[in-house]
Amino acid sequence: MEVKLSSKNQIVIPREALGAKAGSQLLVVVRNGSVTLLPKPRDYAKAIRLGKGLSRQYVNKKRGAW
Repeated sequence: MEVKLSSKNQIVIPREALGAKAGSQLLVVVRNGSVTLLPKPRDYAKAIRLGKGLSRQYVNKKRGAW
């Protein structure tokens, strides 16, 4: 899909592409000059797949050490 950047630095992305509705919250991830839009997850731990060998207690303990 190709989009055009407006003079106000805006682009239009078809909502159907993300399954989003008006008012939906999205995450913008910028890596190495590329932009990725993702629906905002309800649970970040599940979204990044924590738990594969790591318990929440372990993660919370490590967070406390930071």
